[in-house]
Amino acid sequence: MISISDLLALTQIPGIGANRIRTLVTHFGDTQSIVKASVREIAACDGFSKKLASVIVHFYRSSQYEQAVKYSERQLSRLNKSEGKIVSLWEKSYPELLKKIYDPPPFLFYKGTIQETDRYSIAIVGTRNPSEYGISITEKFCEELSCLGITVVSGLARGIDTVTHANVLKSGGRTLSVIGSGIDVIYPPENRALFEKIIKNGSVISEYEMGAKPDAVNFPKRNRIISGLTLGTIVIETDVGGGAMITANTALDQNREVFALPGNVNSKKSKGCNMLIREGRAKLVECVDDVINEMMIGLKPILKSSPHRESKPLPPINSTEKNIYDLLSENPIHIDEIAERSKMSISDVLVNLLNLEFKGIVKQLPAKMFVRI
Repeated sequence: MISISDLLALTQIPGIGANRIRTLVTHFGDTQSIVKASVREIAACDGFSKKLASVIVHFYRSSQYEQAVKYSERQLSRLNKSEGKIVSLWEKSYPELLKKIYDPPPFLFYKGTIQETDRYSIAIVGTRNPSEYGISITEKFCEELSCLGITVVSGLARGIDTVTHANVLKSGGRTLSVIGSGIDVIYPPENRALFEKIIKNGSVISEYEMGAKPDAVNFPKRNRIISGLTLGTIVIETDVGGGAMITANTALDQNREVFALPGNVNSKKSKGCNMLIREGRAKLVECVDDVINEMMIGLKPILKSSPHRESKPLPPINSTEKNIYDLLSENPIHIDEIAERSKMSISDVLVNLLNLEFKGIVKQLPAKMFVRI
């Protein structure tokens, strides 16, 4: 059995970080076997010297282990009091996409809920000092992604992150926030109300222990989790040295999609995005359609229409409109597929779809997707 308490105790061993915790647990299969292991058995793990193995064995045979157990108990007590949860890498409920990155955290602290559908997610990141242009585009992207049922991930920082979370929630969507502190330490403090709204419609997530302060060194590391949770990352505005560039680079390292919003060539806020596009590291994105069209295969299972409504009598429609209407359902379908199945040209299909939309029985979604309403 893999014990959360034992995992937390492992973090108290000198020289043991996330990578070595993963190696130990994977090698032994459970945490109690690590506690009881000999120097020879631990040294057999990949990357473990005899000296390090001796340090680990001494830790478990001394009062250090007792102190580590007490540390674990304090952490779990604090977690319980804050109504938080913890999930380990070896549990089924651990985010599936995050498991696939090179260096997933051995465990995640979180408040709110982590759902299976969160695997169909997109990250939005950017500068802490966005322009009106950046804010406007972010608001539009969040509204449209939420409309499609896509979970949106960001980092709760000032600027684009805050705009992202706030507008996803405003649009009735679901959002995840990955922070660089303990989940009981809200940073920036002015986002307390936003924090509380997020945990009701998503989750606040951290790899850092309860009570951990938002130290500057934590944020570059947490960026790999933002990109690791998602199928792709959209960079709205950033300078070449901005934190969003770190997220973009980790996304590329994780073999995830990266999109960047082009901006004013004279603005520092757009230099990072323009560079990503120029160097071919990010796809140019001007609207949500660009993202959906690029990622249709990965996102199609989650794309949704408006909430279900009771069926109602159809208004008068001609036979061609009826044929097209019969191809639609509450699940979005792309205009290309409608044209193929109806054996009509895209232009003719579009004319009929617009007529049906005007009659109030069809709705167009982003990326030329259509649904019944």
